[in-house]
Amino acid sequence: MYEQDRDRVPATLFRANATRRAAAKGGVYRPPPENYKPAMITLFTIGYERGTPDRFIAALRGAGVRHLIDVRAVALSRKPGFSKSRLASRCIDAGLEYSHLPALGNPREGRAAARAGRMDEFRAIFAAWLQTATAQAGLHELAKAARTSPACLMCFERAPNTCHRSMVADALAEQTGCEIRHLFAAGPAKYVRNAA
Repeated sequence: MYEQDRDRVPATLFRANATRRAAAKGGVYRPPPENYKPAMITLFTIGYERGTPDRFIAALRGAGVRHLIDVRAVALSRKPGFSKSRLASRCIDAGLEYSHLPALGNPREGRAAARAGRMDEFRAIFAAWLQTATAQAGLHELAKAARTSPACLMCFERAPNTCHRSMVADALAEQTGCEIRHLFAAGPAKYVRNAA
């Protein structure tokens, strides 16, 4: 279930508001049982490498994604349809929300290391970046978006383990306990939400 950020509301205020709402409906507020756990948030990730805009959008829609969050530092692409303005327009046409969070993008040095195949260096650079105040603010924004509706992080690389979006997703999972699912823009028919 995707809920507003309740951890920012003092528990006494939440209970008071819940009691008023219940009384207005003729009921009584009952707190959840001790062992209650809210439904887990699922965060999706996807890369557009080897994909077309149509297959990319179809994969998102097939998985039930409602909000695409672009975590490229620079939201430009040589691949037609994947630069920020065109992609945002396609998302809106498909009924998806689009956000660009450059604070969670891979810094220039990290991109250079990844392009050169120095993956350990790339991961170290991005891990250090994730500790900055800018990236932490971006993670906070991402957490709010993921609690509101099914969200998906996007970047270029097809394989999640070669892209910084996996590190962003792992950092969010560490903070929120969300489940991570990786999508691929190659065959949208197999990306059905909760498919076995």
